Amino acid sequence: MAEKAFKFRLYPNKKQEEQLAKTFGCVRFVYNYYLAKRIELYKLEQKSMNYNACSADLTNLKKEKEWLKEIDKFALQNSLKDLDKAYQNFFREIKKGNNEQGFPKFKSKHNNKHSYRTTFTNNNIEIKDNKIKLPKLGLVKFAKSRDIQGRILNCTITKMCSGKYFISICCTDVEIEKYDDNKNIIGIDLGIKDFAICSNGETIANPKYLSKLEKKLKREQRKLSKKKKGSKNRNKQRVKLNIVHEKIANQRNDFLHKTSTKLIRENQIICFEDLNVKGMVKNHKLAKAISDVSWSEFVRQNNYKALWHDRIIQKIDSFFPSSQLCSVCGYKNIEVKDLSIREWKCPECNTIHNRDINAAINIKNEGMRLLGLVA
Repeated sequence: MAEKAFKFRLYPNKKQEEQLAKTFGCVRFVYNYYLAKRIELYKLEQKSMNYNACSADLTNLKKEKEWLKEIDKFALQNSLKDLDKAYQNFFREIKKGNNEQGFPKFKSKHNNKHSYRTTFTNNNIEIKDNKIKLPKLGLVKFAKSRDIQGRILNCTITKMCSGKYFISICCTDVEIEKYDDNKNIIGIDLGIKDFAICSNGETIANPKYLSKLEKKLKREQRKLSKKKKGSKNRNKQRVKLNIVHEKIANQRNDFLHKTSTKLIRENQIICFEDLNVKGMVKNHKLAKAISDVSWSEFVRQNNYKALWHDRIIQKIDSFFPSSQLCSVCGYKNIEVKDLSIREWKCPECNTIHNRDINAAINIKNEGMRLLGLVA
């Protein structure tokens, strides 16, 4: 049993679209209102407001601003929870000495992507054939492409930049398909030219979705830059540009899911190098290519799927010299630091190595050592 989200396309009618627009606006207003209040309170009295204090104050705010009563109350409460979580994340990272975690920001109405979360209580969310009942919206048509399993916890309704609506239904007590146990252990060397090189010699090609549509992106971006700010034509062009961005993101996500599922199904233990992606994207020559391959998202997907299917993910330290070690005798060749060297011969055992496959084998061997499977 596990928690799982089911995502579907949502098709609201005109009246429901108006209600959704109101909800997005009110959720943003409540978030910004209490963020400003918390900042002001700290400046004046060196005190802060937690979620409970904000929630109690929200009752008074609703009396003052009657229009807040027109929307789903759970959406407003979840907005306060999100704000409180943003504060907690900020201070937790500061305590760790990580100054990169930004202070909670005000939400802009000019942001073209909107969302809110509503909570399941007293059957306020129900599935009826190809429609879903939502608080304050009633029955909304959605593209039910598969059955929803388990017990519903909450729903997140999102309006994408392209104008499309989606609903993500988070459920618990979902029965996950169990894969057969096997003894396969694999090491993965993530790359740019090839997306992944496996220790068994298999190479997964990099689909390069961004570079394939880059010309179209630039063309749509140029058209947008020529439109007058604030005009309807500029808004129409912005939607066209967002559709291209959305297509790239969807293609990439589909590829990552299919690849991660295949790896989890076929292997019991998967070893990855713990890459410092944030540091690597600071290299401006490689930043675009590194962002396009989405290594972090790929590893994240493998992590939660491994928990579902009783698989093991073993991370290897980023400073481990996987490319420099001979996977046969263990000799360390410092000259291989030069990325232009794709093949090299070990001076100790005379084995000829493919740089990436050798690195993947070393990652696998190090993972097995860390797990105590080898001496």
